[in-house]
Amino acid sequence: MNSKWIYIALCTLSIGNHSFAQKKATSEQTIEKLLQRMTLQEKVQMIHANSSFATAGIPRLGIPPLIMSDGPHGVRVEHGNDWIVDKNVNDSGTYLPTGNTLAATWNKSLGYSFGTVLGKEAKYRGKDVILGPGINIIRTPLNGRNFEYLSEDPLLISKMVTGYIKGVQDQGISACVKHFAANNQEIQRTSINVQMSERALREIYLPGFKTAVTEAGVNTIMGAYNKFRGQWCSHNNYLLNQILKKEWGFKGIVISDWGAVHNTTEALMNGTDIEMGTDIGSPAFPYPQFYMADTVVKLVQNGQIAESIVNDKVRRILRIMNKTHMLGGKRIPGAYATKTHQQVAQKIAEEGIVLLKNERNLLPLTNTIQSIAVIGENAVRKNAMGGGSSQVKATYEITPLVGLQQQVPHNTTITYSKGYSIVRNATADTSLINEAVAAAKKADVAIIVGGWVHGYDYTKWSDNAYDAEDTDKPDMNMPFGQDALIKAVIQANPNTIVVLMGGGAIDMRQWIHQVPAIVQAWYPGMEGGTALARILLGKVNPSGKLPMSFPKQLSDCGAHKLGEYPSKNGEVRYNEDIFVGYRYYDTYGVTPQFAFGHGLSYTQFNISGLSLKKIGKQVMASVTIRNTGTMAGAEVIQLYVNEVKPVVKRPTKELKAFEKVFLAPGQQKQVQLLLPAEAFEYYSEPHKKFVHQPGQYWILAGNSSDKITAKAAIQL
Repeated sequence: MNSKWIYIALCTLSIGNHSFAQKKATSEQTIEKLLQRMTLQEKVQMIHANSSFATAGIPRLGIPPLIMSDGPHGVRVEHGNDWIVDKNVNDSGTYLPTGNTLAATWNKSLGYSFGTVLGKEAKYRGKDVILGPGINIIRTPLNGRNFEYLSEDPLLISKMVTGYIKGVQDQGISACVKHFAANNQEIQRTSINVQMSERALREIYLPGFKTAVTEAGVNTIMGAYNKFRGQWCSHNNYLLNQILKKEWGFKGIVISDWGAVHNTTEALMNGTDIEMGTDIGSPAFPYPQFYMADTVVKLVQNGQIAESIVNDKVRRILRIMNKTHMLGGKRIPGAYATKTHQQVAQKIAEEGIVLLKNERNLLPLTNTIQSIAVIGENAVRKNAMGGGSSQVKATYEITPLVGLQQQVPHNTTITYSKGYSIVRNATADTSLINEAVAAAKKADVAIIVGGWVHGYDYTKWSDNAYDAEDTDKPDMNMPFGQDALIKAVIQANPNTIVVLMGGGAIDMRQWIHQVPAIVQAWYPGMEGGTALARILLGKVNPSGKLPMSFPKQLSDCGAHKLGEYPSKNGEVRYNEDIFVGYRYYDTYGVTPQFAFGHGLSYTQFNISGLSLKKIGKQVMASVTIRNTGTMAGAEVIQLYVNEVKPVVKRPTKELKAFEKVFLAPGQQKQVQLLLPAEAFEYYSEPHKKFVHQPGQYWILAGNSSDKITAKAAIQL
């Protein structure tokens, strides 16, 4: 390029930057003018709830209410201030697969697709903020909300959450990343005090949130219910003021979880911008004088709190309103329950369902299969309205049984047996098991659809057991007598496939060595049954990978072996420190049932030829992957880093890069993955920052944390 064109390009860039800066300055001027025109009472009414999911607007100034909605995988059903679901309203939309299904795709582009659907549907429904994604670390398999969360690994969370947030916010709707921070269990969530090292906080529990702020540019963040180091998370000075707003430069809104504020002064001074919640104890569900309501007016008038503190909160709210075209702007119309959105839901389910085991190549089922016995109440159970606050009213939901009925060849016979009953404290039912055994004996293949459930009765919050908000699982044991059912059916028919629904690991020890094929289906959304059937029948090659480790038993989990759960005297200490998930299993020599990153395919892949090149403080890794099988498919190249002689204790390996690669049979690709300088750092508590230790590092390439097929060393 000659000097003339360089000059023109620089001028164009300068004009573009000037235009952006001018627009930003104009926006800030608009916000300041609105602030100057507002009374103190009007400012205060903007910083607390005025209904179950909205703040108050100021009509005389053209400021609308800020309207929020759950949830992480679909726009929540409509309800009034009494929380009773509204009738005769158009709120049946797209039910996307849950967060762990999305993470199991290991496909960063699908995060954006997921967020785009959510943002468009929220906009169509008149929402301004969608309360998701949930990105708390999966510390224990018992957490009832793991199905909403993404992973045990901070890098996988960070990469998937970036697309999700950008997908939502590119539609002019605010995402709300939650729950900040250390909300890793539901039991005792409103009372426990979490204690962990600064290193664990920085290396494990904060990176996803930091990425959401500094890279994805999230507009809002929700504070958690629990305490952190003695102070409530929703007004925690260290988390909100020092880290989020000062260190990370967050300019958006901090929203409390519902009823998570406990002190007016702390909320005002420690970073809470909007207090949400309702007085559920009152029969009329009135909206009381919140901590951040009339009391604030009096404190300011008495000179005890500076009005500038309130102004900062209102300024943040107005800034996000302006950014999302709520102030005098016109939003582009949203879209709701479209065919395209349903196709996205199906695609995510197809890439997120994980093939855990496939002995004798029992899967995929071939056209020679003439009869299938489908067994288990989860085969006919719909899940959209389960889970507590993440309830979605789906336009439709394809169950596993219906999906198979729609996808099998016309000459294939399908029978259905209930197998077990999803009711509280149900145990093995001999008559139901006998029915299932009889059906299995007559069929070429038996498919048991079991695992966890969202709840027993969707109309009763207190009955929302296992995978749901405000509850944790009592253990990892299969409920409803499913172990007895599986063992009986496998005796009757050796060609038995177990499909597991749910938010994560379940104890499989009683039958895992007898069952030839196991599929983890999660809660796969409105097209989940279609996606599952297409995988079982070989119309889709499975490519999902576990985003968390599956331990053999609960006592194998680091949080339970080394740490505390649920608490001791109201306090839970994360004594396992940075050794969460595979970091614990690999370092301490504990073999999981299925490793982090594990997932089988109907074809075979070879990952080899790893080479490394230093680029400043970064490392470019080049690796060759080849589809050596006979079916097109996708594999996830996973790069882990191991420091040979660390000065502090470090995990045996840590995921630092990954890429999902799609290949035709026989196709080969050379893939480059960049390892940034941060990939080799650890958090030094004495130095109060991330540091790099010079020395030798192994770079390990494979397709799961326990299957490394190529490695190379580099001196840094």
